Amino acid sequence: MADNVKNFSVEYNPINNSDIFTSGDYITGRITLELAKECKIESLCVKLKGKADVKWKEHYGRTVVTYHKKEKYFSVKQFFIQKGKDRNVVDKGCHVYPFTFQIPAEDLPSSFCGKFGKILYTLEANLSRSMRMDSKAKTLFTLINKGNHYPRLMTPQQSTIDQKMKLLTSGEVAMDVNIPRTGFHQGEGIKVVASIQNKSSRNIKPKFCLYQKNSYFAKGKRKIETRDILKEVGEVIPRSAGQTVTRIITIPPTTCMSILNCNIIRAEFRLRVYLDVKYAFDPEIKFDIVILPALEGSYVEQPPAYFRSEALPNFYMSPASFPQNPTDTGPSAPPPPYMSYGVYPSLSGFDGKA
Repeated sequence: MADNVKNFSVEYNPINNSDIFTSGDYITGRITLELAKECKIESLCVKLKGKADVKWKEHYGRTVVTYHKKEKYFSVKQFFIQKGKDRNVVDKGCHVYPFTFQIPAEDLPSSFCGKFGKILYTLEANLSRSMRMDSKAKTLFTLINKGNHYPRLMTPQQSTIDQKMKLLTSGEVAMDVNIPRTGFHQGEGIKVVASIQNKSSRNIKPKFCLYQKNSYFAKGKRKIETRDILKEVGEVIPRSAGQTVTRIITIPPTTCMSILNCNIIRAEFRLRVYLDVKYAFDPEIKFDIVILPALEGSYVEQPPAYFRSEALPNFYMSPASFPQNPTDTGPSAPPPPYMSYGVYPSLSGFDGKA
């Protein structure tokens, strides 16, 4: 028996040029239902959902153990047609059902997609008919956490290491490194100042590495995934010499944001400053870095690299015009989308308190 449904889809309207939402924003959109002929429908609804999910497997000899855990943030449903109502016969043609949701104004973790877990925010439409499998449509949208609540964002960091060389290298090297604070925005530069004393028998090179460490938690176990974001190399410091090195390490604008408010997924970043000493263990210093959303107007046009359509097909949608009239000020009308988009504060507004 031929299916009468020619098209069933759900889409939303981008709230800004970056197509990125945050908690408390309104999200508007529509379900499109195209029928080849008149059809009786039991129910038609759309659901706004937010959840985190982790899953991986570990082998213990011949035994394979699956570690899996979910964390649900919200689930809000809106019906257009409900079972038992008189209006459940829909005519032939194309029908559009607009909707509006407000994303809960809670401390929600940012959208994320890693090797062993993901944090997803979705709009899911469901069409139910008698004697038929339900028709489903889904689209993802990106939500970011502004990070205002993270402590110690403005706290400067400083560390020192003094290491004696062994084996094929003699003498010692010392390094004192500082960075101006802990929190940095996507696309921002980290000013690294390193005072280096090379009292060894070899030339050395200062090196810099920004890397990401993702942690996944389930059943009391932890799975770790790491990857380098960028690496840079400084000029050679000759033996028996001292030098102060200043380097600006620019965070790529497509870098994932820190996720520190999810119970089953953490995305953390560290800046590693180390000295490359031939035939010796490299002395190193590590700083914890909190990466915050780019300041307003600094976003790249594409969605963040960790959440692009290559990883999740059909995710990214080109911007569309808002369906609401900005002059509509009726008592039930939500604020226009552009008004609910908050300006990211500069870091000078943080006082380092929780």
